[in-house]
Amino acid sequence: MTRELLILRHGKAQPGRGAKDRDRELKDKGKRDIQRIGVWLQENERLPDAILASPAERAWSTAQKSLKAGGAGTEGLSKEERLYDASLKDLKSLLAKASNGTERLMLVGHNPGLKQLAAYLTGSGELLSKGMLLRIGLPDDWGKLKKGCGQLLDRVDPGDLPRLFPFPGPGSSEMRDRPSYYYTQSSVIPYRLHEGAVEILVIQSSKQHHSVVPKGIKEPGLTPQASAAKEAWEEAGVEGYVEDAPLGAYGYEKWGANCTCTVYAMAVRRVVPEAEWKESHRGRVWMPPEEAAARLKQKELGPLVMALAERLRQTS
Repeated sequence: MTRELLILRHGKAQPGRGAKDRDRELKDKGKRDIQRIGVWLQENERLPDAILASPAERAWSTAQKSLKAGGAGTEGLSKEERLYDASLKDLKSLLAKASNGTERLMLVGHNPGLKQLAAYLTGSGELLSKGMLLRIGLPDDWGKLKKGCGQLLDRVDPGDLPRLFPFPGPGSSEMRDRPSYYYTQSSVIPYRLHEGAVEILVIQSSKQHHSVVPKGIKEPGLTPQASAAKEAWEEAGVEGYVEDAPLGAYGYEKWGANCTCTVYAMAVRRVVPEAEWKESHRGRVWMPPEEAAARLKQKELGPLVMALAERLRQTS
């Protein structure tokens, strides 16, 4: 058997409570379970070549979090509408159309379809609880799969995996509360020249308690600059040029260990309308550098803001 199919059922999700079924999000426990599966994939060198995921939020998030926790980017991840409420016939059709250049394919979706597919391929009814992964060995041609042609190679229950995550990666003795990539972060200080004066864009924290600039976990597969630009788009609703060289870096305690955040300057080229701004509840205000430096909760940012302003004033 030369091909592998990874079947991953979405993690535990929030109850509907009036929300559309497709919009249900993962519970915190569901997130951690799926991240443990991602670490298992990386440690055992079983990361997929391609991933098809249901468009339902709980399944899409499951796919993304498993890949990131496994140290991989999401370039090979695609939404597949048929995986939502898929029948066995739908799933067999999906596999038949898979590229023969794909040696290891992962499907992320829902029961009963995924469980029925596993039973069809292996000839036995395998348990497939939420967050569980099945690894099935298959013949060489995706288009010629028949009933009972597969062999169950692994059934991975996140409840059987270590609760903590190895840092900085597989085989490490240090264990942390979150996947290793959480502890490397990047941020931008968005700026513009307005009527000859330097202005800094400041937003509110997610709970609107503090003044901040866009910051987030550096996503696997992205450069620190690209990851920070993504945060600027989501958190501040701005696009622009992120400089290659960092302004500086700082550390802070979170998730039981030290996080390192690298800070970049971002020349804002476009402020998106509120209708396009993913996190418009934050609010955004342009202000002089001196005011921004005084307001920002992370005091290490103050000197970086002022150094950037001084440089811009000298070169403008």
